[in-house]
This record gives sequence, structure tokens and C-alpha cells, in this order.
Amino acid sequence: MFVTVAQEDGSTAQIQVEEAPRIHDKQIGDEFDGGILGLDGYTLEITGGSDADGFPMRPTIEGEERRRVLIEQGPGVEGNEDGERRRKTVRGNVVSDEIEQLNTKVVEPGDHEIEEVLAEDEEQE
Repeated sequence: MFVTVAQEDGSTAQIQVEEAPRIHDKQIGDEFDGGILGLDGYTLEITGGSDADGFPMRPTIEGEERRRVLIEQGPGVEGNEDGERRRKTVRGNVVSDEIEQLNTKVVEPGDHEIEEVLAEDEEQE
């Protein structure tokens, strides 16, 4: 699983995680300790994600499975006319094993910059 972390200054960092079972069953909007991903001291909020086939997570759909829903705007819908609705396949708002990319944002920063922490991890490997 890849986890994308958006920082307050607009920059992003991407972390590859082999397994993070403590993230499973969390929903879009939930906050969690960044120590799970090696970002000690950080608090992160889940903002979205997508599965291996590219279907986006949608905050309004409960559960972790895929569903075909009639939607007007938001994740999974690109440029449409006013009032136009489309039936699209999207993923629910719960993180599961099928999620390939998870999008997060920093709620509370840690003591060190994310780039420094990631550089230290790469040096150790």
C-alpha cells in the first residue's frame, strides 16, 4: 500500500507500507498516529484513496466494498453539466486490504520534517 501525506505547505510525500493492520477499518475523516507509518509524533487524517483497479473511495458510501451508485459530483466524477448524474463504480469509505493508495493530510506535525524521517529510513535499509 502507498500512503500519500499532504503537508500544510502544499508539498506531499509518498510512503510505501508493506502492512499496516492498525489502519484497516478506519474511515475517511478518521485521525490516526503517524507512528504506524514511521512518522513518529505526527497525527494524520484520512482524506481518501483508491483500490488496485483505480476505483476511488467515496466518503458518502458506507462499508469497504465496491458499489455502483448514481452520483452527481465528487470523487469518481469528472466534469459534467449541471444536474447531470452518472452511475459509477466507487469504493466505500472504510480502509481495507483492497486499498492500494491511501491519501492523508497532516493534522499535527511532529518534531522532525517528513523528508528527514524518510531519508533516515532509506539510509537504514
